[in-house]
Amino acid sequence: MKSSLDELAVLAAIVDAGSISAAAEHLGQTVSAVSRSLGRLEQKLGTTLMRRSTRRLELTEEGQFFLARARKVLAAVEEAEEQLALRRDEPAGRLRINAASPFMLHVLVPLVAGFRQRYPQIELELNSSDQIIDLLEQRTDVALRIGTLADSSMHARPLGSFKLRVLASPAYLAAHGRPTKVEQLAAHQLLGFTQPESLNTWPLRWTGGEGYPITASLSASSGETLRQLALAGLGLVALSDFMTATDRAEGTLVQVLAPHTVDTRQPVHAVYYRNTALASRISCFLDYLAVEMATLTG
Repeated sequence: MKSSLDELAVLAAIVDAGSISAAAEHLGQTVSAVSRSLGRLEQKLGTTLMRRSTRRLELTEEGQFFLARARKVLAAVEEAEEQLALRRDEPAGRLRINAASPFMLHVLVPLVAGFRQRYPQIELELNSSDQIIDLLEQRTDVALRIGTLADSSMHARPLGSFKLRVLASPAYLAAHGRPTKVEQLAAHQLLGFTQPESLNTWPLRWTGGEGYPITASLSASSGETLRQLALAGLGLVALSDFMTATDRAEGTLVQVLAPHTVDTRQPVHAVYYRNTALASRISCFLDYLAVEMATLTG
């Protein structure tokens, strides 16, 4: 075999990082060492893999062809190492997880310490995004998604669901009054989502049926932002229980219109692309999360 695994890993790191210097920092090597490794690989293959300019690096057509196959080799080695670790009951490797910021902060972060204690060989990489991401493009192993799934091309594992409630701070209610009928919401400051629009239909029963469409006085893309606005007394909001449990327990947010609230729940799924048996580091994370979330969802 002409090419070493280290050289394949260096090539992938340069492409993923966008530059030789960034790849060197990620790999913990010097810039000159990374550059030499790329040069050796090109010399062994007898072709140019990357075009270099003062501003950027770009894969040649041969480089694109070779990298696609090199990634398969690296993935196969990684899977072999994982299976070996599994035989020792020690799942290992890097686990890349993506979730919306509120779910990351209120659900995943509190569980990290317990998971790390149980599986110390797994290196967690936690990334937050309030938008739906492409798992392959972002090199993500598992994404935690809230709400109804639209993309049927992914494999999904249901993990539980959380109830939606309409809430406000005691300070807001003291200043503006507590609504006792859904129709009274038209006279209040309502906090809504910029997207998706479906989140601006609140789980309330009124004269128009079930589901009350609001016109927001103030909008945000993140549920965590809306939570902070509600805590600051700037209006009423409909949020999932996973991000407001502590607020409700402490009384900093209180439920309103409870008699008119429809039992509506937001499902949570773990989604992933692998068609074969899940890597041990992924399966043990999903098992751990499912057990812990069962105590939260009720």
